[in-house]
Amino acid sequence: MSTAWDLKRQLKDAINAHDLQRVLDCYSPDAVYVAPSGIAEGHDEISWHYEQYFKGFPDFHATAWLEVADCAIPAVTEWTYTGTHTGPFLLPDGHVIEGTGHRITVRASCAAHIENGKIITHREYYDQLELYSQLGFGLAKLNPAPN
Repeated sequence: MSTAWDLKRQLKDAINAHDLQRVLDCYSPDAVYVAPSGIAEGHDEISWHYEQYFKGFPDFHATAWLEVADCAIPAVTEWTYTGTHTGPFLLPDGHVIEGTGHRITVRASCAAHIENGKIITHREYYDQLELYSQLGFGLAKLNPAPN
């Protein structure tokens, strides 16, 4: 019988191979994926989410550097994500930015709840400002809220 950690490692290997079918094999059909960029529900939306990173960063790679070994529910991992932005990348506001050529190294963590050998919820945490500043964006001046 595989453990939660076996499944998380299978997911990491599938992500690093950019193999969407193997990624989806790790998720239950009605899984929910929550990330700073939004919420994906079910295989179609989860696949779409991963595709955005694989297109924008064709060399996207996830390196796990800490697994909270005494905690399998949820299975918590800390990561470093790396890649080179050479393809189109969808921003949360709907704008697409073309490849900048910038290399990224982003720290992240995630918590996955697993039932019956599949991920049912996956919560990914990373600092969007860290990602966007490495792509060459800075903070924009905000307009004041209306009274």
